[in-house]
Order: sequence, then structure tokens, then C-alpha cells
Amino acid sequence: MAQIVAPAVQMHKDGRGSGRAMSVEEMVQGMIDALNDALGDASKHDRGNNAAGTRVRKAMQVAKNTAQNVRKQVQSDKNSR
Repeated sequence: MAQIVAPAVQMHKDGRGSGRAMSVEEMVQGMIDALNDALGDASKHDRGNNAAGTRVRKAMQVAKNTAQNVRKQVQSDKNSR
């Protein structure tokens, strides 16, 4: 399962190992990938698997936090122009 990382400033590891700030596009694509991965657990939850429901809830919380970080970044970009 892909995992969304939602710190205050998301960093992307480049090939040399140093971090650079993730673009808004990369953040949104990461959310899409992680949510697509969560679909399998959502299906398992619908069939009664409680552990899968826990994983879905975790994925939704991370997506919520990442969405908030995207909003903050877009607003910051808007204000700096």
C-alpha cells in the first residue's frame, strides 16, 4: 500500500538523497495513489474484515492531513506572487 506522508512541509527524496519540497502536483498524485491502494481494504471492510476497516480509517486520516497541507501550500504560493 502506498503511504501518504503528511508532515508540515512534505519533502521528496531526489536521486542524491537530499530532500526537496514536493510540488502540489506530486502531493495530489500521492494522495490519488494511496486512495486507489485503499480501495482493496475498503472492499475487504465491506465484506466484514475489521482490520481492513482500521487501515481504511488510517488512510482517510492521512489523506485529510495531506489535503490540508495542499491547501496551505496553494495559499502560500498565491500569497507569494
